[in-house]
Amino acid sequence: MYSGFMSTPERLIEATRELLWERGYVGTSPKAIQQQAGAGQGSMYHHFAGKPDLALAAIRRTAEEMRRAAEATLGGGGTAYERISAYLLRERDVLRGCPVGRLTMDPEIIASAELRAPVDETLDWLRGRLAEIVQEGLAQGEFAPHLVPGEIAAAVVATVQGGYVLARASGSPVAFDAGVRGLLSLLAPADTTQ
Repeated sequence: MYSGFMSTPERLIEATRELLWERGYVGTSPKAIQQQAGAGQGSMYHHFAGKPDLALAAIRRTAEEMRRAAEATLGGGGTAYERISAYLLRERDVLRGCPVGRLTMDPEIIASAELRAPVDETLDWLRGRLAEIVQEGLAQGEFAPHLVPGEIAAAVVATVQGGYVLARASGSPVAFDAGVRGLLSLLAPADTTQ
């Protein structure tokens, strides 16, 4: 499953990331991690203190990947609306859900301040980054002046995360797509030529 050039710790982290996404923390046993990574028990405990340590490394990696992907879109060129639109419309495996958002539904992760921290930090970063972009749009006269950047940022994140839930529940990306289109129509700059 993993590249022959990938180190054992990397294989263990990647296997844990996949299993956390698919099965959650409780369903991700050390044995399943070892099997998926093609690593022995001794290798796992040589590189990581235990399952919580390995899970933390995997969660941090997932959070970093989400930030990179979001910034690649949000940091691109274009108007504030175009960048938010690009973020909302970017290709996603909607039916699989968000690997970071799914962690918020895992009681074991939420109960652990250490495991929850990268999730909280990433979602806080995303809301902050979106609020900056909305503020830029307000400064350029692109958005209606009554919009509150933090509230719009929260609405964008809620639309994406809620869209994943609706899509997974229905087995179809239709609800996700409808939510994105609805939010974009509310944010669309007013036509000032009329």
